[in-house]
Amino acid sequence: MASEQRIQKLKELLEKDPNDSFSRYALALEYMGMSDLQTAIEELETLISTDPKYLAAYHQLGQIYGRLNRTQEAKKIYRAGIDLAQELGEDKEGKEMREELEELEDEW
Repeated sequence: MASEQRIQKLKELLEKDPNDSFSRYALALEYMGMSDLQTAIEELETLISTDPKYLAAYHQLGQIYGRLNRTQEAKKIYRAGIDLAQELGEDKEGKEMREELEELEDEW
């Protein structure tokens, strides 16, 4: 299935249930895959605001901000994600975000 078709299907799912965190996350990943990073950011920010414990959204959003050289925003979202990972006991995800945060801090 082409990305446009997947995007359409995910949008339909979100019309039925705007709080479907998995579909919103998958939609953001589809936009990332199409290099539509601004729309991916908007979807991830929406996801975090509606489901603040959806840990993977923090990681992806931090990576996008990093790719766009929006370093301060990347650091902020990584720190929030690291705190959440610790709260949820998600050591692997927290470790990955910590490493990416350290890389950003080393660069600047």
